[in-house]
This record gives sequence, C-alpha cells and structure tokens, in this order.
Amino acid sequence: MLEEEYQATHRPKEAQRNLPPLQVPFEYTIRDARLQDLPDVREIYNHYVANSTVTFDEKPMTLREIRSKFQHIVKLGMPFLVAESPSEQILGYAYVYPWKEKAAYRFTVENSIYLRAAATSKGLGKALLAELITRSKAAGLKEMIAVIADKGADASIAIHKNFGFKEIGHMGKVGYKFDRWLGTVLMQKSLK
Repeated sequence: MLEEEYQATHRPKEAQRNLPPLQVPFEYTIRDARLQDLPDVREIYNHYVANSTVTFDEKPMTLREIRSKFQHIVKLGMPFLVAESPSEQILGYAYVYPWKEKAAYRFTVENSIYLRAAATSKGLGKALLAELITRSKAAGLKEMIAVIADKGADASIAIHKNFGFKEIGHMGKVGYKFDRWLGTVLMQKSLK
C-alpha cells in the first residue's frame, strides 16, 4: 500500500474511540436435555456451588448424581431443558423436580434454572422459565414452587415475580454457607 492510500483510509485515534461496541447477537435454542449434556450441566451447577449462595449445596455434584436426577425427572415425564448456542455449547439449563416425595404432592414441583456465567443478563433465564412453565403445564403439573436464596438472588426473585409467582413465605437463617447464615424466599405459581 502506498503512503497516500494509507492516509486516505486511515482514521485518527479520536474517531476510533467513538465507535459503538461490536454487537454480536446472542442466539440459542431451547431443547430437551440429553445424557451427553450432563457434563456441561454439572459444570454450570458446580460453578454456583463453589462461588455463590444461590444454592446451599457445599460439595460439587458428581456426574453420577446429576445423571440419577436426570433419569428420575425423565422417568416422571417432567421437563429438563437446556439452552444451546449455535456452536452447540450449553449456555444454561432448567428443570422441575417433585416438591416432596409423598404421593399427595405429585402435581407440585420445584423449579431450578442455572446459566453459564457468560450467558447471564441476556434474557436467557426468562426464556428458560417461560418454556419450563409451558412444558410443565403440558405435563399435567399444577403448582410450581421456587425456593430462592434471600441474599444475592434479586434477579431470580424479579424474574419469578414477572411470571406471576407470588411470595408465599420467607425462612430466615435456614442455611449456613461461606461462614454466614442464609435464608430462603418461597414463591409459588399456579399452572392451572
């Protein structure tokens, strides 16, 4: 390239600073989870076990444990979903699990939604919850419970409120993690 050609196309640094940030579209597909997704599901969950109080688990979940839970959910005909990027990376997951094991509770479930750290604050949690509610209704479930940590989970509480969950209780100091006491907020939505 000749010097005069370079000068004609080169922009001064001041002009470069005013460029808007590159916007890459955040794309994903929500689908049923498969056995081969479980190592990613475990990795996402264990990040929260080690780094947050949104789960009260203190030990990382093993692949055997997540596989057992997955198989139980599938056997019951309940939804277990993943969000997958166009490059087939698992960005997050959501599932429902029986609220209690007693037969009378068979139509009531607790939901769980976890996102890969890079996929937060992009609307994915909302999309997963919407699909989870739709699929839970289709499975004949009637009530959905959310048990949310009372500290550090404000976004989760807000999303559930936006979907019509009502706060039904607060339990203080029921968990102890990272040298502090934690409580939970209970929220419920009727799927009828």
